Formats: sequence, C-alpha cells, structure tokens
Amino acid sequence: MLAYLDIWKLLAGLGIFIFGMFLMEESVKKLAGRSFKVLIRTYTTGKIRSIFSGLLVTSVLQSSSAVSLIVLAFVGAGIMSMENAIGVILGSNIGTTVTSWIVATFGFQLDIESFALPLVGIGGLGIIFLGGSEKYSGISKLLVGFGFLFMGLDYMKQSVEGFSNNFDIASIPNYGLLVYLIIGILMTAVMQSSSAAMAVILTALNAAILEFNAAAALVVGANVGTTVTVLLGSLGAVPLKKRVAYSHLVFNLITAVLALVLMPFLVYLSLDVFNLKHNMVLGLALFHTLFNLLGVLFFLPFIKLLAVLLNKLIPDLRKEVTLFINQPTAEVPEAAIAALRDETIHLLKEVLVYNLRVLNIDESLVIENSHSGSCAKWKNGTLEQHYENLKLLQAAIFAFAANVQTRGPSPAEADELHHYLHGARMVLHSAKTLKDIRHNFEEFESADDEFLNQQYDHFRKRLTTTYLKLDQIIAEHQEKNKTKSILKLLKQLKKNDDQLVAATTQAIASNKIKHIDVSTLLIVNRAFVQSSRQVLQALREILLSPEEQEKFELVEEVRQEVFED
Repeated sequence: MLAYLDIWKLLAGLGIFIFGMFLMEESVKKLAGRSFKVLIRTYTTGKIRSIFSGLLVTSVLQSSSAVSLIVLAFVGAGIMSMENAIGVILGSNIGTTVTSWIVATFGFQLDIESFALPLVGIGGLGIIFLGGSEKYSGISKLLVGFGFLFMGLDYMKQSVEGFSNNFDIASIPNYGLLVYLIIGILMTAVMQSSSAAMAVILTALNAAILEFNAAAALVVGANVGTTVTVLLGSLGAVPLKKRVAYSHLVFNLITAVLALVLMPFLVYLSLDVFNLKHNMVLGLALFHTLFNLLGVLFFLPFIKLLAVLLNKLIPDLRKEVTLFINQPTAEVPEAAIAALRDETIHLLKEVLVYNLRVLNIDESLVIENSHSGSCAKWKNGTLEQHYENLKLLQAAIFAFAANVQTRGPSPAEADELHHYLHGARMVLHSAKTLKDIRHNFEEFESADDEFLNQQYDHFRKRLTTTYLKLDQIIAEHQEKNKTKSILKLLKQLKKNDDQLVAATTQAIASNKIKHIDVSTLLIVNRAFVQSSRQVLQALREILLSPEEQEKFELVEEVRQEVFED
C-alpha cells in the first residue's frame, strides 16, 4: 500500500511549506519587527495585556519562537517582569493556532493554484525588480512565502491522494491517544516547527488517513513538541533563559493534560456544537484553539505563583558586577541598548559612591537607594576593591556593546550606543582622577596647617553639594530641567574653582599656607573640578537626547567664548 504514497512529493511539499513559513517570518520581521518589539515592550503591563500582546504578535509573525526570543531579551534587560513574560508566552500559544485556521480555511477549501501561483509570480518578480527597496523587497518576499506555504500544502495533499484512495482506516489498530500524543511530540521536535506538523496532520485528516480523535491527540502532542526547541536552546544557558523555557514547558504540559482529560467534551464542542462534522479540518483548527484557550484560562490565576516557583527552583547562581546586561539580550538591539543605558547609569552611581568614599563621606546621606543593587555589596570592601569592580563593570559594558554592534543596529541605535560608551569612559575617568589625588586629601586632613584642614573640609562640602544635585538630576524626568541643572552645576564648579584660587592667593599674602603646599593645593583643586566635570559630561551623554545635547553644546560654546573674551 505504501507504493501509492509519493514520499518525495510529500517531503518536497513539507520543505516548501517550511520555507514559505521562514520567508513570511523573515519578511514580517523586517517590515514591522521593530514595531512588534515596541508593542511587546509597551503593552505588557499586567497579565491580560501581556497575553493579548503575545497573541497579536504571534498571529502576525507566525512564529512563537521569535516571540519567545524577544520576550527573553526584554526580561534580561529588566524591561519586562517574569510574570508578564509568562503572560506573553501564554498568548503566543493561542496566536500560533492562527496557522491552523489559515491552512484549514484556504488550503482545503479553495483551489490553491488559482491564488498560490500568482502570489509566487508577483512576489518573485518584485524581488528581482524592486530588490533595491527594503520595503518592497520585504512585501515581495511575504507574497512568495505565502504562495510557497500553500504550494507546499498542495504537494502534500497530492502525495497522499493515491494512498488515501486505497487506504482502509479500519486497518489501523487503535493505539490509544497517548501513543498519538507521543508521535505528535516527536514529529514536531524533528521538524522544529509546530506549524509544519499541523499542516501534515491536517493533510492526513483531510485524506481520511486519520480519525478525528487521533488527529486531535497528534495536535496536542505537537503543542508540547514545540517547546523542545526552546529547551534545547536553554541547555547550559543562564538561569533566566532556563526559567523562560521551563515556564513554556510547564504550561504546555498542563494544557496537554487538560486537553486529554477533556477530549470528549472538546471534540463534541468542535464537531457537534459548532456543526463541523462535515468539515473536520476546520473542526481540528477549532479544537487546536479551544484547548489552548482553555489552558490559558486555567493558568491565568497561577502566573505569579509559577514565576515565584521558577525563581526559587532555578536561582541565579553567579554574582556579577553587572545588574542589567548579565542576560543574553544582545540579539534584540532595542532591549540591549535599554539594558546598556541602565547599566551605564549603574556604573555612574557606583562611581559617585566611590568618589564619596575617597573623601570619607557617607554615601547614604547623598545618594538615594545607595544600599540597593551592588552598591551595598561593594562598599563593604576596600576602596581598591571598589575601584577594581568599577573597571570590571566598564569592561563588561564595552564587551556587551561590542556584541550589540555585531547584530547590526540601526544608525540611530548605533549613535545612542556611542553616547553611552562615551559616558561610561568619562565617568570612570572621574573615579581615576580622584583615585590619583586620594593621598593628597589624606595629607590635607592630617596636616598641621589649619588652612589645608579647612580646604579639606571645603572639598568634602563641595562634593556633597554637587552630588546631591547630581542625584536629583538622575531622578529628574524632564530633559529640559536636566540640561539646565547640568549647566548650572558647571557654572557653580567654575565659581568654586575661582573662590579657592582667590582664597589661596589671600592665604599666601597672609602667610597661612607654606609656599611648597600652594602648587599641590592648586593641582588637587584642578583635578577635583575635572572629576566633577567628567561626571557631568557623562550625565550629558547618558541622559540627554540628541536635541538636548545640541542645545547643551551651543550654550557651552557661547559660554567659553564669553570667558575667553
């Protein structure tokens, strides 16, 4: 009987179908990939919104693995909580059933050649003649992919026609639903595509090779099998990636159990209530959606509990100097750059804490939340250890940025990346500058010269006042206010510098300072001012938009010209 089955046509159809899915996914990513990422990042506050975001994006992208990748990146960047990530994954499971509806509605109800061939023809010509335009090239590839999808399905249908005409379904022994479930898992794991597995199952059902219950069990198995790709990708990965993968597995396993237990009811609902006995292909598509929807409704109250359990079962094993870029987020530039910005601000705050420690100032009185993150951990060590951690953190930022740059960020993203890296360089220079004059501060504090003792206290007051304002700038939401505040601080630094020079000149005249200490005090003051200016320059690079930076540079240029004149 296998002589009637055209194996090569079946494999060719499957290959064309999968290639069509690939083309569709790639073209949609290029046409609106960034929009989908923004949508996921913006509309994932709350379980319900997360589920609908996952449903919508997966319905359009037709790739739950692509959505899982985006989710993983945003969780790693700290943009999305684990709970909301699970919500998106639940929604993506419903969204991926759209493929079943498309295949069942168009692939088995219409003459495929009448619309598949024109799609491939128009799309193929578009790729050749409109290839210079990224937009039109993407649209052309989308048309070709859509055409290939149905051409592959048509090949699969033709390959089993002879077999189905000479096949007696009663000759297949009843292996039980569990066996079909396992076959569905293995089939999807091998194909690495639940959509392709669904196409094969729908084809077999349409050709009457399978009974509805057996086809339904295969679909449930395919739903579980789609997690294999994510699980393989999580092997040896960081704990976060494992938690995301296991949340997907747990949901699909529980959904599969529910589907098997409620199989008679769901089959009755699909075929009898919705009157699809004479169109079992559509009935199977409906069954696919129903049991996934049932799983989401059952799982909804337990999302928070699952997130807590996964965090406990798969804890973060390593302690890192980084807080935001220690997860694999480089594959999604938007999430990576957001994480890099947060990490650079983290470096900035750690430098402020270090600089305050150089002058023996309690950072908790100056920096808000200085006991959170790694600030509390670092300050328990020596200043030398703290500085080494700063260097390690900056190195991690640059290594992460280099990885992002290899992913081909847009010109705007590349420019943003450059500003953050420049900010990271400037802020570490600030710490290095104070590190180099730390011994001078210690000499001023212990000196038997009252004027030097006073200047040491003034340096501490100046740094405290400046950093209190810096902490306010970091917390400020309005960019214009940040720009004004940074410019005011620069002006104040110049004023403080002039005041110390004037006080030193007066002290020389009054014989309150030894001549040998004059140059040391002026050099230290210059370095002290430079350190504060470097922090302000870093703030400008990290916190201000390109427009605000242009305004900032214009004001600075005018100010310098005035002072030079």
